[in-house]
Amino acid sequence: MYTTLIIKTYHYYKILKRFIYTKILGRHYYRVGECKCCGECCQHIYVKHGKNVIKDEKLFHKLQYLHRFYTYLKVVGKDETGLIFSCQMQDTVTKKCKIHKNRPGICRRYPQEELFMMGGSLSDGCGYRLEPIIKFDEVLSKMMKKS
Repeated sequence: MYTTLIIKTYHYYKILKRFIYTKILGRHYYRVGECKCCGECCQHIYVKHGKNVIKDEKLFHKLQYLHRFYTYLKVVGKDETGLIFSCQMQDTVTKKCKIHKNRPGICRRYPQEELFMMGGSLSDGCGYRLEPIIKFDEVLSKMMKKS
């Protein structure tokens, strides 16, 4: 009886979690896994301010005065997507974050779906992965029922 209650509770938890992610947050993927501290995500970074990727160095220098996070970054390149940054808070020897306990929200939430929408990908060996909330088989069976 007790195990049945646990199973039902877990089932309802999964349904609620799925509803919140898809309907309220508008997400399509769950982030799973854990950081392996490789430091690859701290290099070759695109940063969005508002809805757009930062493309202009003048804008970036203005943003450095507005928010502390931007002072951690240095411009290392530019391409058709925008400015490419590297985080200066990464220890060059250990590859670990010097301010890990106080790291910015963008770092805490890495990786996010937007990374893939911008054409990015996770580095080889990254401990994280994004798994679809609604599996392909579910989508396909719903489509087959409709037609």
